[in-house]
Amino acid sequence: MKIFNSAQIRELDDYTIRHEAITSLDLMERAAKAIARVVMQRWATATPIVVFAGPGNNGGDALAVARLMAEAGYAVTVFLFNIHNRLSDDCAKNKQRLIDCRALKAFTEVVVDFEPPRLDAETVVIDGFFGSGLNKPLAGGFASLVRYINQSPCKVVSIDLPSGLMTEDNTYNVRQNIIRADLTLTIQQLKLSMLMADNQQYLGEVRVLDIRLSPDFIAATDCQFSLLEEHDIRSRLRLRSAFAHKGTMGTALMIAGSYGMAGAAVLATRACLRAGAGKVIACTPKRNCNILQVSVPEAVLLIDKDEKIFSEPVDTEDFKAVAMGPGMGRNETTAIALIAQIRHTQCPMVLDADALNILGNHRAWLQQLPEGIVMTPHAAEFDRLEGSISNGCYDRLARAIALAERLHAYVLLKGHYSVLCTPDGKGFFNPTGNAGMATAGSGDVLTGIIAGLLAQGYNQQDAALIGMYLHGLAGDLAVRDLGQESLIAGDLIHYLPKAFARIRE
Repeated sequence: MKIFNSAQIRELDDYTIRHEAITSLDLMERAAKAIARVVMQRWATATPIVVFAGPGNNGGDALAVARLMAEAGYAVTVFLFNIHNRLSDDCAKNKQRLIDCRALKAFTEVVVDFEPPRLDAETVVIDGFFGSGLNKPLAGGFASLVRYINQSPCKVVSIDLPSGLMTEDNTYNVRQNIIRADLTLTIQQLKLSMLMADNQQYLGEVRVLDIRLSPDFIAATDCQFSLLEEHDIRSRLRLRSAFAHKGTMGTALMIAGSYGMAGAAVLATRACLRAGAGKVIACTPKRNCNILQVSVPEAVLLIDKDEKIFSEPVDTEDFKAVAMGPGMGRNETTAIALIAQIRHTQCPMVLDADALNILGNHRAWLQQLPEGIVMTPHAAEFDRLEGSISNGCYDRLARAIALAERLHAYVLLKGHYSVLCTPDGKGFFNPTGNAGMATAGSGDVLTGIIAGLLAQGYNQQDAALIGMYLHGLAGDLAVRDLGQESLIAGDLIHYLPKAFARIRE
């Protein structure tokens, strides 16, 4: 799914009107029917409905929804805010249609003074103040009304976006002046701000309503961000040759685990094998030897001379992929060995966990990373790489995109919607995964999966996209059986074959 910016959203509407033989008013009616249908399926006719409509097309949508629900037998009270005496054309037409509707309970056009209605726990508010066109924080009377609604016990349904939330960048928004919706019914596609963790508190449940906007425009229009879908991953997965053997499926090197952190090496190595690598060599300190031999008998061990840490680089000539970082530790000897390993490795690399933390402590070393390297930081690891980020998720995303472009690298920023930032400035969000995966070792499993795909010959972008999708899908399949509270990282490896099978189907 492409994620359009606010300008492209307007262009999509305009193109549809020009090329699909439909008027803007009829397109608004189509959206209103989709919105009203969802609301009426969820709440009975006895539910009091209060509609707040702004002066633009979002308000026009809200007025049309109010009319449809009144005609269906709901007790609907409508407030249209026209404080500048300037309605959009379609909003004005829907105002007249609403006035002509005899079933409407009450209609008030607010021009100067406004006495807010009582909003109790039984009331459902339809928020139609402002949609995706908002470009500055709410202030004045609108801000006061938003705070009034948020403080009430009513349920709120927002049309397209919660009013006050901007489509992309909310870095300098006034957070208390944003509607806190229980249900957001967004039109045609998700908006970028909906994928930011710090905006989830405003969205509630999100549903995307397909109102059949022009598929030709959507297909032909390039955009910076997109949300992965299952067919995107299926088209990238390769079929394994009937004549394949372990040599043709690639050998991966996993440099992981310090003394006391052997589990990270186990998880990453097992995940690499489960992802399909022909052979995995685990490089780990001496004291981890027995643990890995028992836990992952399929792996071959390369024992570091040091008892407790990774202390010297190894020859990588025979490897198709190298992954470094899980449980590695941040010892300075390890740091020096890490940068030496990076300098001497010619095959594709994945850096995670302590490998990234070491680079965060030696930021000048970032310039020595080879092009095409894959980095998989969570938010805290990324902030160590880039310096403290205090302006929220959008700022972090922008800096991750900039880092990927500057280093010609692939930066997989992990989170609820993990996003792969590519060297050409694009961002691919991942829809799979759940809160049960917030458990130690999940990132080690992801590292292993990506390394296993790289070893088989997938390019860096495909390996990262497939890896993060399958990683999240394995978590989703596991949660069905185990629940979020009981999920552990090893379960992701156990359910990885089912995730592959789901995609193959």
